[in-house]
Amino acid sequence: MPRIRPEFTKSPYFVDEPGNWHLKPGAPNELQIELANYLLSLENIDEPGTINGVRIQFYDD
Repeated sequence: MPRIRPEFTKSPYFVDEPGNWHLKPGAPNELQIELANYLLSLENIDEPGTINGVRIQFYDD
């Protein structure tokens, strides 16, 4: 299933440099918060037995 493209990536303030996503000077505060929250969410490591935070039920054969 494709992931939804974050709204901040559609902004003219967004700079999509590989490994260096950032916003141009003068970006609205809401956009800065959205980017910061997104980047912080990338640091969340899923627990074992989960995919994107969804627990996966294992079946015994």
